[in-house]
Amino acid sequence: MLGLGLYFHYIGNMEIFEATESLGALAHETRLEIFRYLIRKGPQGEAVGVIGDVFDLPGATLSFHLRNLKQANLIKVQREGRSLIYSPNFDHINATLAFLVEDCCQGNFDASSCAGGQCQ
Repeated sequence: MLGLGLYFHYIGNMEIFEATESLGALAHETRLEIFRYLIRKGPQGEAVGVIGDVFDLPGATLSFHLRNLKQANLIKVQREGRSLIYSPNFDHINATLAFLVEDCCQGNFDASSCAGGQCQ
């Protein structure tokens, strides 16, 4: 019988599966553009109708892309009255970024220590 260790790798607080889900959701031009737009909007986010207007997307297409980003935990949604407000999930975004650079500099990553691509 195979042990669970052969199927699951935990790196820091993020599992490989979570990282691939997040990165996979961003591997589409429209979703990446929507994600970057929401990052620029910050924690207050943006109403779904405004997002649709900015990207000139039909409702069903916009809903599909937002659902993918939400399922990957990259964005969150909150109802304010009759509006749905989408905003970045900065906790998950930061965990994904930390996962990507976790092994830099022999596992001693410090953003200030890797200036110019050289570990110091």
